[in-house]
Amino acid sequence: MDEAAFDSLAHDEMAYLEDRLGELDPDDVELTVSAGVIRLDLRDGTKIVVNSHRAARQIWMAAIATAWHFDPLGDGRWLATRTNEELRPTLSRIIKERVGVSVTL
Repeated sequence: MDEAAFDSLAHDEMAYLEDRLGELDPDDVELTVSAGVIRLDLRDGTKIVVNSHRAARQIWMAAIATAWHFDPLGDGRWLATRTNEELRPTLSRIIKERVGVSVTL
């Protein structure tokens, strides 16, 4: 996949996440977006960072002393092949586990 194709896929995914996460109560999940990086500060003090990494052609996420590197599958899903976890369900699960807020991504 060339850079332009990756940039388009990553941009769409990051915009989707920003839109959906922006709907959450900021008292539970505070959303900050800067230079294409999404940062979530959860009510319990958990910090989650999501960003696209063009050189690796992945979306990276870090939370709770864990890092995931998600590859595009071409059908709108992003998969961390090392753990076989998908981006959206993993992010939703972490938010639910940490602060009890359900978000459908």
